[in-house]
Amino acid sequence: MSFPVVRLQPQRHRRAAAGHPWIYSNEVVMNTETKAIVPGTIVQFRAHDGRIVGKGSFNPHTLIAGRIFTRNGVEAIDGDWLATRLKDALALREQIIPEPFYRLIHAEADGLPGLIIDRFGAYLSVQLNTAGMEKLWPQIEAALKDALHPKGITLRNDNAAREMEGLVRVNKIAFGEIPEIVEVRENSMSYFADIKGGQKTGWYFDQRDNHALVARYCPKATNVLDLYTHAGGFALLAARVGAKKITGIDSSEAALELAKKTAIYNKLPQCNFHRADVFEDLDGLINAKEKFDVVIADPPAFVKARKDAASGAKGYRKLARLAASVTTPKGILFIASCSHNMDLATFSQQVAAGLFEAGREGRVLHTVFAASDHPVHPHLSESAYLKGILIRLD
Repeated sequence: MSFPVVRLQPQRHRRAAAGHPWIYSNEVVMNTETKAIVPGTIVQFRAHDGRIVGKGSFNPHTLIAGRIFTRNGVEAIDGDWLATRLKDALALREQIIPEPFYRLIHAEADGLPGLIIDRFGAYLSVQLNTAGMEKLWPQIEAALKDALHPKGITLRNDNAAREMEGLVRVNKIAFGEIPEIVEVRENSMSYFADIKGGQKTGWYFDQRDNHALVARYCPKATNVLDLYTHAGGFALLAARVGAKKITGIDSSEAALELAKKTAIYNKLPQCNFHRADVFEDLDGLINAKEKFDVVIADPPAFVKARKDAASGAKGYRKLARLAASVTTPKGILFIASCSHNMDLATFSQQVAAGLFEAGREGRVLHTVFAASDHPVHPHLSESAYLKGILIRLD
């Protein structure tokens, strides 16, 4: 089978040849022939001297022009190849997660750049974030049906990453039927999620282990505050283990309705969820001299691009200051960042600065990351986007 060859500029192959899965446009020999390649085409990448670097998808119009699928330059990227990658990812998840609710495919870390698949039992929520994965969707869909026999697949192709690839943002059911609400089983508890219209793919499986970690500090808690609660992942498990009163705050009414339904289903009347701006609500709680034994702050990304690094850092520092101000002495503060452009060292420094501004001291008990169904590519720091710190405040 013939396929285009994309050559890299002299000495610009070294990073990709050393294991990085991305090739940037300024590393490519962008001649007339290369520029004419249809976005998403599978190509062979070669160094300037002809040595094979790998094989993967190519988009001549984007900053990340090449995404390496395999280091085997002659391997066919077809339905059988995709099925093998899928089965390997499935076997790993079945080894580490007891129930079929997890991130099944985590893009580059599972050898499938640009592809995200979350599994909700018999239902699948899929994101095709690159032109390469868009072109491969028919084979991906066939492999999913063959391996998992899902009742429904929804394509959550509605994020900004697609626009950078020259793709249309769309949200649609690709196969079967998807209920308005699906069950999520996590930490031996049932939650509810909206995988057709909820945030991202509908649920944040990356915080599974951290939900359980924070819950360890909640059985004797009188008051728990869950900021940016979304559908209640932290708050509801805290209630389940014995916390007496839980307050969950979020700006999304739809997400809060899911949290309320889950509370009713699990008979957790001590949960109170309300819609508010978190920073404004924290100011009000401080003025009212409210205190909480456990405070959880899991915000959306404050740093969506490198240009936002300075303002985002200030946001994390402010959040830490305000959250610490409503945490009781000897209380627990858990704060997280899902911004891949905010590295752990800088995040930790900003949290520490926020505590200092609040006049609080403490001890870091845990530094945490995403759950193991969100593996990290060893050469791609962006795949280690989630980090969190659990602190006991003095």
